[in-house]
Amino acid sequence: MEYLPLFAALKDRPVLVIGGGEIAARKIVFLRRAGAKIQVVATRLDPEVHELAEQGQIHWLATEFTEEQIDNVFLVIAATNNRELNQRVFAAADARHRLVNVVDNQPLCSFIFPSIVDRSPLLIAISSGGNAPVLARLLREKIEALLPKELGRMAEVAGRWRERIKDTLKTTAERRRFWERAFRGRFASLMAAGNQQAAEQVLAQTLQQPERAQGEIILVGAGPGDAGLLTLRGLQVLQQADVVFYDHLVTDEIRELVRRDADLICVGKRAGKHAVPQHETNRMLTDAAREGKTVVRLKGGDPFIFGRGGEELQAAAAAGIPFQVVPGVTAASGATAYAGIPLTHREHAQSVTFVTGHYKPDSAPFDWAQLAQSRQTLAIYMGTMKAAEISAQLIKHGRDGTTPVAVISRGTRADQQVSTGTLQQLENLAKDAPMPALLVIGEVVNLHHELAWFQHTTGAEGFASVVNLA
Repeated sequence: MEYLPLFAALKDRPVLVIGGGEIAARKIVFLRRAGAKIQVVATRLDPEVHELAEQGQIHWLATEFTEEQIDNVFLVIAATNNRELNQRVFAAADARHRLVNVVDNQPLCSFIFPSIVDRSPLLIAISSGGNAPVLARLLREKIEALLPKELGRMAEVAGRWRERIKDTLKTTAERRRFWERAFRGRFASLMAAGNQQAAEQVLAQTLQQPERAQGEIILVGAGPGDAGLLTLRGLQVLQQADVVFYDHLVTDEIRELVRRDADLICVGKRAGKHAVPQHETNRMLTDAAREGKTVVRLKGGDPFIFGRGGEELQAAAAAGIPFQVVPGVTAASGATAYAGIPLTHREHAQSVTFVTGHYKPDSAPFDWAQLAQSRQTLAIYMGTMKAAEISAQLIKHGRDGTTPVAVISRGTRADQQVSTGTLQQLENLAKDAPMPALLVIGEVVNLHHELAWFQHTTGAEGFASVVNLA
């Protein structure tokens, strides 16, 4: 380890910056965030830096560098393209035992600037020791995506509560367990939702009755299959879960993103093959939450679009279990996008209707006349087994039998298949389609051959065309 990571307290400390250009301006931004008293030496200042000087937010000390300027400062930054000047600055600072950074010149640095993930007061610094700054930046971008924005506010609240927690919980082990539970549980969820008052009430309740920790249920949409379509919030929640109840539609790649020590329980349903009855799933969810666990219900697509998510949360509400919802990319949106079929288009469809082909026998019948109207797109979930009825009813109620249709199987996944044809061919197209499959009916399907960009397609006549992967 060539560098010891340190966090320097710069508030109200003098820092000398040599240079007034673009690079100096970038360093000044971070120094100001840390509260440093910034002194600048430069022959001229870029407009951005000059404005700060005019506003009195930095001090333009001089136009020429002298060694004595270093005597009364905490650290020094040289941000010029003058190699001789940079060498002089480094030598003067080093002789006076001042920390110095010459930008983009590692040998002339006694400290280096890391890539910073800022969730103040929580900070994460990433450094390659000056060897690969671009790699450090790329890692920072990945960590930025993983860490919720509310972490800083959580840290501030935790700081205010530290003494109260120490007064109540006497051992380090008790306090550690308390905070682990808080940062993974309902407190964290309420902070993420912006409800700080309720979050602090949860801290108070947990502190009074630590043995009765409150669990919750988080309904998460996993998207149509491609793990890259899982939302950022969905990924964050999967990393907090104590137990995850998932459906068959949730792919292996998405399940791999769940926290390693969380329990994974399949309660999947397939048409005609319900592995776990819905009422039993509801009971399992509420029982786990009553044990104080963070319970994630992971569902394919979006949980509120033909996903029974509403029913499950009604059960949670009836049981007095707190809950939240993380939406997902629904199959109609994801699968059609990957198939190159826009759901709406000014020349072809002014509206889109989502329909389920799987409904309760005692539910109201479809308004076939409305569904058969032209210049609209129908996206039909779970409709392959009723494809013959759908085709016949739409044609009977006025939709032209030559209307383009597509059957998108396993949409967005590596083995996605797209079969296209006409409404009168729908039964044959859907008959052997791999599951899960989405039916798309409307003139927009004609755009598939022009806009398809992902994997392979198969037409009604059995031809196959290969499109380039994006």
